[in-house]
Amino acid sequence: MSTKDFIEKDYYKVLGVPKDATEAEIKKAYRKLARENHPDANKGNARAEERFKEISEANDILGDPKKRKEYDEARSLFGNGGFRPGPGAGGGGGTFNFDLGDLFGGGPQGGGGQGGAGGFGGGLGDVFGGLFNRTGGPGTGTGPRTQPRRGQDIESEVTLSFTEAIEGATVPLRMSSQAPCKACSGTGDKNGTPRVCPTCVGTGQVARGSGGGFSLTDPCPDCKGRGLIAEDPCDVCKGSGRAKSSRTMQVRIPAGVSDGQRIRLRGKGTPGERGGPAGDLYVVVHVKDHPVFGRRGDNLTVTVPVTYTEAALGGEIRVPTLGGPPVTLKLPAGTPNGRTLRARGKGAVRKDGTRGDLLVTIEVSVPKDLTGKARDALEAYREATADEDPRAELFQAAKGA
Repeated sequence: MSTKDFIEKDYYKVLGVPKDATEAEIKKAYRKLARENHPDANKGNARAEERFKEISEANDILGDPKKRKEYDEARSLFGNGGFRPGPGAGGGGGTFNFDLGDLFGGGPQGGGGQGGAGGFGGGLGDVFGGLFNRTGGPGTGTGPRTQPRRGQDIESEVTLSFTEAIEGATVPLRMSSQAPCKACSGTGDKNGTPRVCPTCVGTGQVARGSGGGFSLTDPCPDCKGRGLIAEDPCDVCKGSGRAKSSRTMQVRIPAGVSDGQRIRLRGKGTPGERGGPAGDLYVVVHVKDHPVFGRRGDNLTVTVPVTYTEAALGGEIRVPTLGGPPVTLKLPAGTPNGRTLRARGKGAVRKDGTRGDLLVTIEVSVPKDLTGKARDALEAYREATADEDPRAELFQAAKGA
């Protein structure tokens, strides 16, 4: 806020009180207006937020006897844009007008105006120095104001069945987090009218030097980064404006999530303060094992047993799918144990909406008990293939190595 803006602003009008109002009347007016225009009670209302800043600024000046005295003196001297010099100030005893921008701009001035300003120039620092000795200083446009504050991120966990992870699911999540205190409407003050923190002037941050001409900012130690201080702290939140809150949310888990995946839900975390945005919710997904199916990336896996004759002679086999009807695959003659077949489009959902494949691993089943007829047939097969040695190549390779 510039010096000119300071002089021209009517803080009594902002609070709706007369110029001879008592401290009690000023305090009462501020509390009433601050409660009506507080950002937490007017979410998304830019006009109420701006009004709250004006009210806080006016209370910061008029609520401090020293600042109020300096403000009244400055207004009486320059309030109308004119200056009445005293004896010996130059230009005689008459009244003359000049531009306030010229007076405070520090640029060259001419004529009698310079004489008048020069006669008074040494006192300007005394009038305004203490008043603007706060964040921003004179002419920076950064007077006292409370800044919006983003809510905190929170994290939760959810356990899904194998099928829910593949197909997607909506699950209830019971969340415990910090939210605006209901007892004081998030103000931290029993009366709903906290004052701007004098240490950080409502910014919630204080600067500290780090050497080399640089400075860093830390959360204000007096207001804990809120920018506001409760004069009469709320019994529930102890003046913090935040209280523990529990809520149940219906969260949609997208199809195709994997075990251990962390999902970010924007704006579902802790609500912000003073119109600030809410934080984010991070959900860590745990997936239970399936008794039949497994997973390899976007593909599902399944192991299917086949008989010796199916593997040797070939044929068609039916294979189960997850949540759908079985598929029929052609088994080539002479299929060895452990070979993998592929059922396309029967796997997990990808990010683009398509599906991976179902990888079918063949496992040749060896019977434990044979009937007489089955044993006779196998004995006959062994006699017919007695000249074949499936391990011959193995021994040759071992010998060559």
